[in-house]
Amino acid sequence: MKVSTRTRYGLRLMVCLAEYYGNGPVLLKDIAKNQDISEKYLSLIVIPLRAAGLIQSTRGARGGYTLARKPELITVADIVDVLEGEPCLVDCVKNPAQCPRVPICPTRDVWSILGEKIRETLAAISLPSLVAVSLGKGRNTFMENI
Repeated sequence: MKVSTRTRYGLRLMVCLAEYYGNGPVLLKDIAKNQDISEKYLSLIVIPLRAAGLIQSTRGARGGYTLARKPELITVADIVDVLEGEPCLVDCVKNPAQCPRVPICPTRDVWSILGEKIRETLAAISLPSLVAVSLGKGRNTFMENI
């Protein structure tokens, strides 16, 4: 499984919003600058995140983006599912009809179990835990940079 740039950047965007949670909307240009990501690219990433109800936008002079719910209620799995789709290592796990060997395949169960473990791991990581890891790495807080 390889995670796309879109998902990696989307997760970084969500960590910034989690760090700033409760302080009002954040402009994409500020996140883009802080994370060294193109603002145009971020503007494409926010569309599915907003459609999924993970973030909300506010128009106007004091507008920007905020998390749509408390950071502790958003997991990495939520974000990955929206931007990447549910982790699936081989097609036959998600769509058994694609392979006639499914009933006798000695390896399909391995890929299925591994996919479940990946999903469980992603679901166990909340945004506040990523904020804590980020701050523990000595990074300046997002709030200090805007």
